[in-house]
Amino acid sequence: MAENNGIKLFGFELRRLGKEKEEKNLKSIVPKVDDDGAGYVTAAGSHYGQYLNMDGDDSKDNTQLVMKYRGVAMHPEVDQAIEDIVNEAITGSEMESAVDLVLDKIENLSDSIKKQLREEFDKVVSMLNFNELGHDIFRRWYVDGRIYFHLVVNDSNLKAGIQEVRHVDAAKIRKVKQVKKKKDPATGASVVTKTDEFFVYQEKSKSGNVYSHGSGVKISSDAMCYVTSGLLNEDKKKIISHLHKALKPINQLRMMEDSLVIYRLARAPERRIFYIDVGNLPRGKAEQYMKDIMARYRNKLVYDAKTGEIKDDRKHMSMLEDFWLPRREGGRGTEISTLSGGENLGQIEDINYFQRKLFGSLNVPVSRMNEEQVSNILGRATEINRDELKFQKFIDRLRKRFSKVFLEILKKNCILKGIITEEDWDSWKNDIIVNFVRDNYFAELKESEILRERITTLESMQNAELVGTYFSKEWVMKNILKLDDEDVKKMQAQISGEGGNNEPTDQQEESKEEEFLEDIVVESEVDEESKILENKVKEKELQVLENVAQALATS
Repeated sequence: MAENNGIKLFGFELRRLGKEKEEKNLKSIVPKVDDDGAGYVTAAGSHYGQYLNMDGDDSKDNTQLVMKYRGVAMHPEVDQAIEDIVNEAITGSEMESAVDLVLDKIENLSDSIKKQLREEFDKVVSMLNFNELGHDIFRRWYVDGRIYFHLVVNDSNLKAGIQEVRHVDAAKIRKVKQVKKKKDPATGASVVTKTDEFFVYQEKSKSGNVYSHGSGVKISSDAMCYVTSGLLNEDKKKIISHLHKALKPINQLRMMEDSLVIYRLARAPERRIFYIDVGNLPRGKAEQYMKDIMARYRNKLVYDAKTGEIKDDRKHMSMLEDFWLPRREGGRGTEISTLSGGENLGQIEDINYFQRKLFGSLNVPVSRMNEEQVSNILGRATEINRDELKFQKFIDRLRKRFSKVFLEILKKNCILKGIITEEDWDSWKNDIIVNFVRDNYFAELKESEILRERITTLESMQNAELVGTYFSKEWVMKNILKLDDEDVKKMQAQISGEGGNNEPTDQQEESKEEEFLEDIVVESEVDEESKILENKVKEKELQVLENVAQALATS
């Protein structure tokens, strides 16, 4: 149980003594603005009892807005678009995890800390059961525009870290920021001295309202994981979902579909016109006679817009109301004629227009709405619609925003266990990346197409002998292959490690020296043998000369 300036808060709280001292020295007339959509409440003096009006319209509007998003998500077209988005964002299989932690960009971080961070990240994924429920968690966050998790710990042993992560319904909880102001004696302005953050949770009452009279449970902000869509309404006070801009198109589409069904039911069948001969009956008896005839044949159908069904309580003699007209004696007598039905009932251009408008508001390519285009869309990257690339960028933004769920829980768990400090996390948070498994076929086709074009350009330059004559290798790597300095160094190191460069390595130099010494030894042995042969030849020549000299002397 945490305590913050007299307020009892449920859950644990991380102490930040250094930051509290720094915030006391920072003065401003407005509180710090965040994109979390928290409601600001100003405390009067030092009394913190009546800090939140539980019957306020803001709380009710926030809850009703979440319920409206969930109702809209049940529409078939919206559900199809949401499924496309979630399926692209969260991928994975039984053999691999849907997410992993990348720490390569963090400098001066020991391998032991990296190993511990990866192990704790795997525990966070396990506590969320993300490999099994990742699709549902991401869909819940996308539809509601926010997601809450309660971080359960053992109060008697906080160093054991987070023991369990429990999801909290977004319609039952809200973040509140309590602002305490003090008047500046020099300027007379109200200066913000402190801002406290906490969450207020309350179950539904018997009347069905989430926030009824009475105070809810105040939960410490450290004991909660709260991630929003990052979208705010026009006054920057409420968090809205990505479905918010689709509210108007979906309502228009619903009305057009209902009106189209009603119009076709009303105009498609042929109506009958009954001319009833009432003779010389008085007015009252003539009307009663008409009603008796109508009760026998008339059939009234009612269309239910909620279920799409037609309620029929009588006979199936006609589809809708017929026309009954009295005819006095002297006319042509009783007669039944038909009124032709409506024409051009197969035109649905207006329905298609609102469907395209709806898909556009949900950032889903319109081509996915047409099954024929989807079946023929896979091909070369140059044939891919540009909307698919925009859709992939939208998915990347959603992934980056949703990754805060893992990072917030990982941060608090590592701080509780003493693996890192909050200052360490603040210095590393921009370099910690949550990598999602990519499964977008169109993005892969585009990347392979770009790489193929670069390699083709490089081959043409090499065939024309431009590299080394007019362009350097470094210029080609940076401007043709689009490699930065770090990539160039990595490539050169990898090439040298694979033995594919022209520069001799130490092993190659040693082998060359050994071969040179062997050649010298062989040459020395050959020289010695040649010298021995030369000496033998000289000795034989001397013997021959001596023999010749003796022969001449005896003669």
